Amino acid sequence: MDGSRSPTGLTGLLGTWGVTRLVLLLCVFKVYVFPGPDVTTDVSVIYRGWYDVLSTGTFPVDDVTWQYPPAAALAILSPALLPFLDYASAFFVLALLADLAVLVLLLTAGRSPRGARVWVAGVALLGPTVYARYDLMVTAVAVAALLAGVRHPRALGALAGLGALLKVWPVLLLAGAVRRRAWGAAAATVGALSALFALAVPGAFAFLSSQRDRGTEVESLGALVLHVARHLGWSGEVLLNYGSVEFLGPHVDVVSDAALGLTAAAFGWLLLWRLRATRFAPHTLADAALTAVLLFTATSRVISPQYLVWLVGLAAVCQCFRESRMGPPTALVLAASAVTVLEFPVWFDHVVESDALGLTLLFLRNGLLVAATVTAAVRLWRSTVPRAHRPPADPGQAAVRSKGTRVSS
Repeated sequence: MDGSRSPTGLTGLLGTWGVTRLVLLLCVFKVYVFPGPDVTTDVSVIYRGWYDVLSTGTFPVDDVTWQYPPAAALAILSPALLPFLDYASAFFVLALLADLAVLVLLLTAGRSPRGARVWVAGVALLGPTVYARYDLMVTAVAVAALLAGVRHPRALGALAGLGALLKVWPVLLLAGAVRRRAWGAAAATVGALSALFALAVPGAFAFLSSQRDRGTEVESLGALVLHVARHLGWSGEVLLNYGSVEFLGPHVDVVSDAALGLTAAAFGWLLLWRLRATRFAPHTLADAALTAVLLFTATSRVISPQYLVWLVGLAAVCQCFRESRMGPPTALVLAASAVTVLEFPVWFDHVVESDALGLTLLFLRNGLLVAATVTAAVRLWRSTVPRAHRPPADPGQAAVRSKGTRVSS
């Protein structure tokens, strides 16, 4: 029996979850002040401001920091479910419940318990930022979609469609879907909900222009070029722009365009894989989802710390399948999570200053993400795309060789 399937193993896992999550709650409730900038201001200031606007029946179209699909309003409004708490406290409690929901889903998946261990460890490694962003709620939807999708493709499609309207990236869960029912359910869900939001709430899709105008965020892969350029006399600067800390100055647009080019190349590789792949096992759905999200995260113009919770959640689902090929990428994602909490929030000022410590942390974290991406892509390809075989020999030539062999013997 697996250790975590025994009563003692399960008790230990739940105990570890309880202790680590208590520490996270103590941090977001500021009983313990976590090093670095206050990660909770997004909830208490930005989210709360959006909540006030959304409560009037419209989207915050005049706020360039609102860069999310329309269903994100559901997450922002969710603290209203706990009216006996103030907004921020209610949000943190709901984040805890979403975290617990993922753990329960992973434990009851009926497969390997390794996934639950990955989730418990990964969220703890990322620190209190996880509870101060709504990405944890989106990840819960994504985990539910992948676990349901093995047997129920329509459930996969519906949940992936909902997730896409929460924060776009869950549409990538469909990368490994082989049944049209999943795609059909996703399209129907997105279409119905989009129409509902567009008709009922003004400004539902105003977020598209804000996303288009974003630049290169200081933690992204492309930003490493600009960090190094600062030491070589580049005249750009780091400022809060479109809700994140970005580089502004000469040639930043070139770096941003290069990142978009890498993303396009990633999409091209994913499409090529989908056309060439012929071997689909139950675990392929999760393996493909992790690989796809890694590809688009690593090449993005923005790699915010909360993005890592997406990867942790998908890696945890992969580890629910003993046959999954994503063991090494999962280890690299966990290592990247441990470095991420150091670069934000602990030593984020060093990142902003582009000093030696900040550059070291960024090169290490982004290097781990690139390594995880390449490793996942290679392992997914090898496990699903058949190797090229030599064409069969001409029957006449084969007969001659066979006859010659008999004579010589």
